Amino acid sequence: MLKTHTCGELRAEHAGQTVTLAGWVNRRRDQGGLIFIDLRDRWGITQVTIDQATAPDAHAIADQVRSEYVIQVTGTVRLRPAGMENPAMDTGEIEVEASAMVILNPAKTTPFLIYSDDKLDEALRLKYRYLDLRRQRMQRNIILRHRVVKYIRDFLDRKGFVEIETPILFKTTPEGARDYLVPSRVHPGQFYALPQSPQQLKQLLMVAGYERYFQIARCFRDEDQRGDRQPEFTQLDLEMSFVEREDIMALIEEMMTGIVEQVSDRQLVTKPFPRIKHHDALEKYGSDKPDLRYNLEWVDVSALAAASSFGVFQESVRAGNKVKAMRIPGGAAGQSNSQLKKLHQELEALARDKGAKGLAWLTPAEDPGGEPRGSIARFFSPEQAAALFAQLGAAPGDLILFVTDTPAIVYAVQDAIRRDVAERMGLADPRQIAFGWIIDFPLFEWNAEENRWDPSHHLFTAPMPEDLPLLDTDPGRARGQQYDLCCNGYEVAGGSIRIHRREVQEKIFGLIGLDLAVARERFGHMLEAFEYGTPPHGGIAPGIDRLVMLLAGEANIREVMAFPKSQQAADLMAGAPSPVEPKQLEELHISLLNNA
Repeated sequence: MLKTHTCGELRAEHAGQTVTLAGWVNRRRDQGGLIFIDLRDRWGITQVTIDQATAPDAHAIADQVRSEYVIQVTGTVRLRPAGMENPAMDTGEIEVEASAMVILNPAKTTPFLIYSDDKLDEALRLKYRYLDLRRQRMQRNIILRHRVVKYIRDFLDRKGFVEIETPILFKTTPEGARDYLVPSRVHPGQFYALPQSPQQLKQLLMVAGYERYFQIARCFRDEDQRGDRQPEFTQLDLEMSFVEREDIMALIEEMMTGIVEQVSDRQLVTKPFPRIKHHDALEKYGSDKPDLRYNLEWVDVSALAAASSFGVFQESVRAGNKVKAMRIPGGAAGQSNSQLKKLHQELEALARDKGAKGLAWLTPAEDPGGEPRGSIARFFSPEQAAALFAQLGAAPGDLILFVTDTPAIVYAVQDAIRRDVAERMGLADPRQIAFGWIIDFPLFEWNAEENRWDPSHHLFTAPMPEDLPLLDTDPGRARGQQYDLCCNGYEVAGGSIRIHRREVQEKIFGLIGLDLAVARERFGHMLEAFEYGTPPHGGIAPGIDRLVMLLAGEANIREVMAFPKSQQAADLMAGAPSPVEPKQLEELHISLLNNA
């Protein structure tokens, strides 16, 4: 080894020892006859002093080094002089007095400072990702990801799971996003697909009798990018036999609790995880992945709103819509009329962006005998206003927002306004983790354009046992045995109990308009497998990238992936995607329509 210790392990008890360190020059400070170097490796930073009087050869070398040079230093550990300790560093009690130094590799001037946490252009960071990954923040994130995955593996091993790898080259199947296709040289004109998930294969492993399977699976989806998406991502893929919905939810809840409390430095604020019906989540939060770190909830006030003299509310309720209201505790406290009007304008612009025609506001009188303020205050009698405030639990200083429209628009506005208000008021504490289960999803969604039902989760999701008869009479009312895990406003896992009987699976195919002959061509291997003794089974797939992003307090999954793609799905470091040689295309029997 070229080092006896890491740059993060030396402490006061090592004083007097001769050690050898190796790493990168984080910073260099030249004070003439004395040079200070902060030497860095992934374990930490140690201050090295090089004194020209006692180590002239080492000092001459130290005079040449610059930031990011790779060097080796041999010297004696000593306590820093009294008053010169650095409590911000783990090694801040000591320094290494160098006696010898070797430059292992010089470095060009880097395009950005490695030791700085200043905001950098992301394209520059991705182009020089190998340098970006040297930064302490990125190393913390990547090491946190390692620890999360290790915890998962150890936890599931203790629970009797077997880790099994499934193919990357598989068959193209409809799973909600476009497949990445891989042409076959051996079978001209035919293609493999990169898996969007190992869905079929993990179910076949249940048929094969393994009962408890998991995999840290690489998955691929050709879809538009956003902050919590990447074309290739990693999920914990998990499947269990002879279980019901609650068994899987309890297992994942125990695992997630352990990850937060034993691996991260976050605070778990929902314990046990609440179970929220899908319909209730939409009604209260406007989202099926609500942020539960704060208690802002929307309430149906249609009856009181329709009784007011505000024509917009009256007409909307007559049309079958609801009027929803959200109380913001202290949202109007100390705010002048002009300040409240400005806030209202900003929030109303957000509501209009989601399709609403407007956003109303109201706040109770601050003084006894006073009158409420707001854009719709004059439309409520004192008695109606009092009843409204009582229903909402509103007190002086609170701000109440109102929206009405079709359900889809109202839900979108509820979610957007709730998130915006929480950010304005600092309610979404990034140090907190709030999980919640969303259950009782509808099994289908009606596709008016295609005049058929679409599966709300995926086509292998089993209906609730008591809802099986509804498949023949009223499919829109059937609920699926689906469960999503939300965390801080994101969906971090989704799963379901699967269909394990062929006749039920074929009935689902019919409802979603999938011709049985086509279904047999696409899924014949599964349908046949289901005839050889398939156990009841179910699973779930937590997203590793999103989970680690939240545990690291980041706003983008690219911050917890070693080599991510850009927002345009490009590898800026390697230059991918890229053209290929004509000979390669010829071998694959492919000709391009447009070579421009």
